[in-house]
Amino acid sequence: MTITNWAGNVTFTATDVLRPQSAGELQAIVSRTPKLRVLGAGHSFNPVADSPAMVTLDGMPAEVEIDSARATARVSAGLSYGELARGLDARGFALANLASLPHITVAGAVATGTHGSGSGNGALATAVAGIDMITAEGDPTTIGPGEISGAVVALGALGVVTSLELTLVPAFAVRQWVYENLPRGELDARFAEIFASAYSVSVFTTWRDPGNLDQVFVKHRADDGWTAPGRWLGARLADGQRNPVPGMPPGYTTPQGGAEGPWHERLPHFLADFTPSAGDELQTEYLVPRDQAVAALAALDDLAPQIAELLLVCELRTVAADDYWLSPCYGRDTAAFHFTWRKDPAAVTALLPAIEDRLAPFDPRPHWGKVFTLPPDRIAASYPRMAAFRRLMAAYDPAGKFRNAFIDRVIALGQPSSYHFSPL
Repeated sequence: MTITNWAGNVTFTATDVLRPQSAGELQAIVSRTPKLRVLGAGHSFNPVADSPAMVTLDGMPAEVEIDSARATARVSAGLSYGELARGLDARGFALANLASLPHITVAGAVATGTHGSGSGNGALATAVAGIDMITAEGDPTTIGPGEISGAVVALGALGVVTSLELTLVPAFAVRQWVYENLPRGELDARFAEIFASAYSVSVFTTWRDPGNLDQVFVKHRADDGWTAPGRWLGARLADGQRNPVPGMPPGYTTPQGGAEGPWHERLPHFLADFTPSAGDELQTEYLVPRDQAVAALAALDDLAPQIAELLLVCELRTVAADDYWLSPCYGRDTAAFHFTWRKDPAAVTALLPAIEDRLAPFDPRPHWGKVFTLPPDRIAASYPRMAAFRRLMAAYDPAGKFRNAFIDRVIALGQPSSYHFSPL
């Protein structure tokens, strides 16, 4: 049996996926298996989940235990954000941030530093207050606040996370609008203002028009009193529903035009009931210091024709700094450049070194679950606590049960610095 990721660009080593139904069964699997990785929703575009043996948690009991007094929830690791959010909202609670896609698993998104959007919002991992995990010996352990910084964004390299304790906020309503044709000069001159203008802001470009950005998704809390003008910073208010990906049906996206709705039905770009199925794309993302974002964009301008030729759409977002050792937002307010490519692995991997070289002066950190070719020494230099994380990994998993070739490369353990896509 051949097992691939969602996009089909990675063929996993494993020929079967183990599906434990209970905590005891999972512990036994972990204890007896020499090499093991957890497969979440499969939405990573590189071999981060690859292993001779793979386990999924989708057969485990789906549990959400809310502590209203503490405003926390203990959440099964295999739940998707879409599944979790509905239950939280029904109890009057919310998460402060969500990713564009609600179908990814909570544990997988946290482990890879997936972030969502908003200049004042931390990445998804910043909601984590505690971790329940199965260690390499098959023993359950709990990681509390004092150890969180090194263990949250951990790429699955410390153990099998079974549940997470998440910090909650009161449920809130959101309204979103889309603006079209934002002048590039306005973005360059007012980058910080634009991205701080709403609870969450995403700017989309196809890189085909150097003078304009195609769309701006502006998501406001319904209680902030904002009223959408017909024109905003030179951009025009869209006259109907829009999809950020050119050519894709607008009905797949969450309601726009200022229609008020709960946080979990507006912060993602795409509907929870719409499950992406084609997988006909590749994704890359680089995260740079927010105060250098305009210069970093300018550094890519001479590559615009090559980027546009392969690109479906590029999304620009901002995220607040955090203190998680392997988070791409560690220690700095961040701007994220996300590229969704046509599914042409050879052409994409040929272009990425040029993009990475142009961004090199801005210390780019790649999204751990996307496609990149940065060598491990450059990645390690970008993370001040990388050596501390290696020590933590060695302490939790001295025999390397949860390591794979990808982990060995990106954590800079002396392995080759690039990987190859599996045949499509």
